[in-house]
Amino acid sequence: MATAQKRATVYFDPELHRALRVKAAETDRSLSELVNEAVKLTLAEDAEDLAAFEERASEPNLPFEAVVKDLKRRGKI
Repeated sequence: MATAQKRATVYFDPELHRALRVKAAETDRSLSELVNEAVKLTLAEDAEDLAAFEERASEPNLPFEAVVKDLKRRGKI
C-alpha cells in the first residue's frame, strides 16, 4: 500500500530554484523528486554519523590540551 504524500511549502533562493528547475528538466524528474532525494541522502548521512558516535561512545575522552602536549613531547610538533 502506497503512503500518502505530504505537502510542504519550501522557499528557495532564486538562483538555487533556477538550478533545480534546470536539473529537473535535464533529468526528466520533478522538483519534488530532486528535493526528496536530497533530503533522504542528508538524513542517511545523519544516521551514519549517529551510528559512528554510538560506536565510539565508550572510547576515552581526550582533552585537546593533552593531545597537543603529547604531540609536543614526542617531537611531532
